[in-house]
Amino acid sequence: MEGITHPIPRTVEEVFQDFKGRRAGLIKALTIDVDKFYQQCDPEKENLCLYGLPNETWEVNLPVEEVPPELPEPALGINFARDGMQEKDWLSLVAVHSDSWLLAVAFYFGARFGFGKNERKRLFQMINDLPTIFEVVTGNVKQPKDQSATHNSSKSKSSGKMSRQSEPQAKGAKTSPPPNKEEDESGEEEEDDEQGATCGACGDNYGTDEFWICCDVCERWFHGKCVKITPAKAEHIKQYKCPSCSNKRARV
Repeated sequence: MEGITHPIPRTVEEVFQDFKGRRAGLIKALTIDVDKFYQQCDPEKENLCLYGLPNETWEVNLPVEEVPPELPEPALGINFARDGMQEKDWLSLVAVHSDSWLLAVAFYFGARFGFGKNERKRLFQMINDLPTIFEVVTGNVKQPKDQSATHNSSKSKSSGKMSRQSEPQAKGAKTSPPPNKEEDESGEEEEDDEQGATCGACGDNYGTDEFWICCDVCERWFHGKCVKITPAKAEHIKQYKCPSCSNKRARV
């Protein structure tokens, strides 16, 4: 159960920051912390909900007892479906419901503090610029054509090349970030890549001042900070596997 211990957002920007924090926590639960999340959703327990918190953390807990609740509540009883379907399908289902809940919370604040038409439109546009949790969890992040084309040539780079930020390059692990348009137009061989230039953990877009690393199994890119890999550590990784791919191997 989530108590409102965080500052209540009152402006469009504050509501959006609240949305981003909760979203980051939910993505973490369904990707990086997926084993912990799976274990906490015991079907033998009572109806459980997955909460994303504004400080980018998450918790699995019973729903609030007060009626009506202070905030809209997440999907109830996510633990009951855990063992009745394949894990990836269950995670996708929880992701869809989490997306719906995030929108409900954001526009609850909008209604509570009297957002007008333009404010609601601006809030939705800010939210809509981010990939959904479902897109991040399933790896189906859709990017605008210019970003997708820009990212297509990244996989053709050899692992021995240096990144554009002059980050140390691992011998086997790919740490060159998605190239820009100039690199894309240099004639390098392009390969199909539907992931887009977004982090597979947090879903945020590529930033030129950040260190990235690519999983050699699922071929998704990640912020180094999101998967706890530093440039120095990457130098000693011959084949990098992201947390999700490592967990899948461990459960086989």
